Amino acid sequence: MCSGSFAKCLGATLVPLSVLCVLCNILLFFPSGKSIESKHITNEVWYFGGILGSGVLMIFPILVFLGLKNNDCCGCCGNDNCGRRFAMLGSMLFAAVGVLGSGYSVIVSAVAISSGPMCMTFRNATLTVWNTPFNKGNYLSKTSMWSACKEPVDVVSWHLTLFSILLVAGLIQVAICAVQVVNGLLGALCGDCCRCCEKVSTCSHIQISLFVKGNYSIN
Repeated sequence: MCSGSFAKCLGATLVPLSVLCVLCNILLFFPSGKSIESKHITNEVWYFGGILGSGVLMIFPILVFLGLKNNDCCGCCGNDNCGRRFAMLGSMLFAAVGVLGSGYSVIVSAVAISSGPMCMTFRNATLTVWNTPFNKGNYLSKTSMWSACKEPVDVVSWHLTLFSILLVAGLIQVAICAVQVVNGLLGALCGDCCRCCEKVSTCSHIQISLFVKGNYSIN
Protein backbone atom coordinates (compact mmCIF):
# COMPACT_ATOMS: atom_id res chain seq x y z
CA MET A 1 0.00 0.00 0.00
CA CYS A 2 1.28 3.48 -0.84
CA SER A 3 2.29 5.60 2.14
CA GLY A 4 -0.18 8.30 1.06
CA SER A 5 -3.06 5.83 0.87
CA PHE A 6 -2.15 4.38 4.24
CA ALA A 7 -2.06 7.86 5.77
CA LYS A 8 -5.53 8.51 4.36
CA CYS A 9 -6.83 5.37 6.07
CA LEU A 10 -5.31 6.55 9.35
CA GLY A 11 -6.95 9.95 8.96
CA ALA A 12 -10.33 8.37 8.24
CA THR A 13 -10.00 6.28 11.41
CA LEU A 14 -9.25 9.38 13.50
CA VAL A 15 -12.47 11.13 12.46
CA PRO A 16 -15.02 8.98 14.38
CA LEU A 17 -12.65 8.77 17.36
CA SER A 18 -12.42 12.55 17.57
CA VAL A 19 -16.19 12.97 17.28
CA LEU A 20 -16.68 10.35 20.01
CA CYS A 21 -14.25 12.15 22.34
CA VAL A 22 -15.96 15.51 21.85
CA LEU A 23 -19.37 14.00 22.57
CA CYS A 24 -18.11 12.27 25.72
CA ASN A 25 -16.59 15.49 27.03
CA ILE A 26 -19.87 17.33 26.41
CA LEU A 27 -21.88 14.63 28.18
CA LEU A 28 -19.61 14.94 31.22
CA PHE A 29 -21.04 18.43 31.76
CA PHE A 30 -24.39 16.74 32.40
CA PRO A 31 -23.79 14.10 35.11
CA SER A 32 -26.34 11.30 34.77
CA GLY A 33 -27.94 13.34 32.01
CA LYS A 34 -28.91 16.17 34.36
CA SER A 35 -28.03 19.85 34.27
CA ILE A 36 -26.31 21.01 37.46
CA GLU A 37 -24.46 24.13 38.60
CA SER A 38 -21.06 24.58 36.99
CA LYS A 39 -19.31 24.66 40.39
CA HIS A 40 -20.52 21.10 41.04
CA ILE A 41 -19.02 19.67 37.86
CA THR A 42 -15.85 17.60 38.27
CA ASN A 43 -12.75 19.75 37.79
CA GLU A 44 -11.17 17.51 35.14
CA VAL A 45 -14.17 18.03 32.88
CA TRP A 46 -13.19 21.69 32.61
CA TYR A 47 -9.76 20.76 31.28
CA PHE A 48 -11.51 19.86 27.98
CA GLY A 49 -9.36 16.81 27.32
CA GLY A 50 -11.87 15.35 24.87
CA ILE A 51 -12.84 18.64 23.22
CA LEU A 52 -9.42 20.28 22.87
CA GLY A 53 -6.92 17.41 23.07
CA SER A 54 -8.67 14.63 21.16
CA GLY A 55 -11.00 16.97 19.27
CA VAL A 56 -9.74 20.37 18.09
CA LEU A 57 -6.03 19.52 17.96
CA MET A 58 -6.78 16.34 16.02
CA ILE A 59 -8.37 18.35 13.20
CA PHE A 60 -4.94 19.30 11.86
CA PRO A 61 -3.46 15.80 11.53
CA ILE A 62 -6.78 14.50 10.19
CA LEU A 63 -6.84 17.05 7.35
CA VAL A 64 -3.19 16.45 6.54
CA PHE A 65 -3.49 12.65 6.58
CA LEU A 66 -6.60 12.70 4.38
CA GLY A 67 -4.93 15.04 1.90
CA LEU A 68 -1.74 13.04 1.44
CA LYS A 69 -3.39 10.58 -0.95
CA ASN A 70 -4.32 13.39 -3.36
CA ASN A 71 -1.12 15.34 -2.90
CA ASP A 72 0.02 16.58 -6.31
CA CYS A 73 3.27 18.24 -5.27
CA CYS A 74 5.00 16.54 -8.13
CA GLY A 75 8.57 17.29 -8.99
CA CYS A 76 11.15 19.74 -7.69
CA CYS A 77 14.83 20.24 -8.46
CA GLY A 78 14.58 17.59 -11.14
CA ASN A 79 13.28 14.92 -8.74
CA ASP A 80 9.82 13.67 -9.68
CA ASN A 81 9.08 12.34 -6.20
CA CYS A 82 10.55 15.24 -4.25
CA GLY A 83 7.21 16.92 -3.52
CA ARG A 84 5.70 13.79 -2.04
CA ARG A 85 8.74 13.22 0.12
CA PHE A 86 8.41 16.67 1.67
CA ALA A 87 4.67 16.17 2.14
CA MET A 88 5.27 12.91 4.04
CA LEU A 89 7.97 14.59 6.09
CA GLY A 90 5.56 17.42 6.97
CA SER A 91 2.91 14.91 8.00
CA MET A 92 5.23 13.74 10.76
CA LEU A 93 5.02 17.16 12.40
CA PHE A 94 1.23 17.10 12.38
CA ALA A 95 1.28 13.54 13.66
CA ALA A 96 3.36 14.82 16.59
CA VAL A 97 0.67 17.45 17.24
CA GLY A 98 -1.88 14.64 17.29
CA VAL A 99 0.21 12.70 19.80
CA LEU A 100 0.40 15.74 22.08
CA GLY A 101 -3.34 16.40 21.84
CA SER A 102 -4.48 12.84 22.41
CA GLY A 103 -1.80 12.36 25.06
CA TYR A 104 -3.21 15.35 26.94
CA SER A 105 -6.67 13.77 26.80
CA VAL A 106 -5.29 10.47 28.11
CA ILE A 107 -3.58 12.16 31.07
CA VAL A 108 -6.68 14.17 32.00
CA SER A 109 -8.86 11.05 31.75
CA ALA A 110 -6.48 8.99 33.89
CA VAL A 111 -6.40 11.69 36.58
CA ALA A 112 -10.20 11.99 36.50
CA ILE A 113 -10.67 8.24 36.87
CA SER A 114 -8.26 8.17 39.78
CA SER A 115 -9.86 11.16 41.53
CA GLY A 116 -13.47 10.18 40.96
CA PRO A 117 -16.45 12.48 40.39
CA MET A 118 -17.62 15.45 42.38
CA CYS A 119 -20.98 14.73 43.97
CA MET A 120 -23.30 15.56 46.84
CA THR A 121 -22.17 13.59 49.88
CA PHE A 122 -24.40 15.15 52.54
CA ARG A 123 -27.81 16.76 52.54
CA ASN A 124 -30.30 17.93 55.13
CA ALA A 125 -32.97 20.59 55.34
CA THR A 126 -30.49 23.46 55.48
CA LEU A 127 -27.18 22.18 54.12
CA THR A 128 -25.79 20.31 51.14
CA VAL A 129 -22.14 19.28 50.83
CA TRP A 130 -20.45 18.70 47.45
CA ASN A 131 -16.96 17.29 47.26
CA THR A 132 -14.84 14.52 45.75
CA PRO A 133 -15.06 11.61 48.20
CA PHE A 134 -12.83 9.29 46.15
CA ASN A 135 -9.46 10.98 45.92
CA LYS A 136 -7.14 7.98 45.86
CA GLY A 137 -8.77 5.69 43.31
CA ASN A 138 -9.72 3.18 46.01
CA TYR A 139 -13.35 3.25 44.89
CA LEU A 140 -12.60 1.43 41.63
CA SER A 141 -12.47 -1.99 43.26
CA LYS A 142 -15.01 -1.24 46.00
CA THR A 143 -18.37 -0.47 44.44
CA SER A 144 -19.90 -0.36 47.91
CA MET A 145 -18.24 3.02 48.36
CA TRP A 146 -20.23 4.51 45.48
CA SER A 147 -23.18 5.04 47.79
CA ALA A 148 -21.25 7.93 49.30
CA CYS A 149 -22.49 9.98 46.35
CA LYS A 150 -26.11 10.92 47.00
CA GLU A 151 -26.67 12.99 43.89
CA PRO A 152 -26.62 12.99 40.93
CA VAL A 153 -27.89 9.44 40.81
CA ASP A 154 -25.40 6.97 39.24
CA VAL A 155 -22.87 9.77 38.81
CA VAL A 156 -19.96 7.40 39.55
CA SER A 157 -20.79 4.98 36.74
CA TRP A 158 -21.46 7.94 34.41
CA HIS A 159 -18.09 9.45 35.28
CA LEU A 160 -16.19 6.17 34.92
CA THR A 161 -17.83 5.14 31.66
CA LEU A 162 -17.25 8.42 29.81
CA PHE A 163 -13.72 9.02 31.06
CA SER A 164 -12.83 5.39 30.30
CA ILE A 165 -14.03 5.89 26.72
CA LEU A 166 -11.94 9.05 26.50
CA LEU A 167 -8.93 7.17 27.87
CA VAL A 168 -9.20 4.27 25.42
CA ALA A 169 -9.98 6.50 22.43
CA GLY A 170 -7.07 8.75 23.32
CA LEU A 171 -4.69 5.80 23.49
CA ILE A 172 -5.88 4.63 20.06
CA GLN A 173 -5.31 8.13 18.68
CA VAL A 174 -1.80 8.18 20.15
CA ALA A 175 -1.07 4.83 18.48
CA ILE A 176 -2.45 5.97 15.11
CA CYS A 177 -0.42 9.18 15.12
CA ALA A 178 2.69 7.26 16.18
CA VAL A 179 2.16 4.88 13.25
CA GLN A 180 1.93 7.87 10.91
CA VAL A 181 5.24 9.18 12.24
CA VAL A 182 6.84 5.90 11.10
CA ASN A 183 4.84 5.90 7.86
CA GLY A 184 5.82 9.51 7.16
CA LEU A 185 9.47 8.76 7.80
CA LEU A 186 9.39 5.81 5.40
CA GLY A 187 7.56 7.91 2.82
CA ALA A 188 10.12 10.70 3.15
CA LEU A 189 13.10 8.36 2.88
CA CYS A 190 11.83 5.91 0.29
CA GLY A 191 9.21 7.98 -1.55
CA ASP A 192 5.60 7.09 -2.24
CA CYS A 193 5.20 3.88 -4.25
CA CYS A 194 2.41 5.58 -6.22
CA ARG A 195 4.10 7.63 -8.89
CA CYS A 196 2.11 10.82 -9.21
CA CYS A 197 4.10 11.89 -12.24
CA GLU A 198 3.11 8.91 -14.33
CA LYS A 199 -0.08 10.70 -15.43
CA VAL A 200 1.91 13.79 -16.34
CA SER A 201 4.41 11.69 -18.29
CA THR A 202 1.65 9.83 -20.10
CA CYS A 203 -0.07 13.07 -21.09
CA SER A 204 3.25 14.47 -22.26
CA HIS A 205 3.87 11.43 -24.47
CA ILE A 206 0.40 11.76 -25.99
CA GLN A 207 0.92 15.45 -26.70
CA ILE A 208 4.31 14.78 -28.29
CA SER A 209 2.84 11.99 -30.43
CA LEU A 210 0.01 14.21 -31.65
CA PHE A 211 2.44 17.02 -32.37
CA VAL A 212 4.71 14.74 -34.39
CA LYS A 213 1.78 13.30 -36.33
CA GLY A 214 0.46 16.78 -37.03
CA ASN A 215 3.77 17.93 -38.45
CA TYR A 216 4.03 14.79 -40.52
CA SER A 217 0.58 15.37 -42.02
CA ILE A 218 1.42 18.93 -42.91
CA ASN A 219 4.56 17.80 -44.71
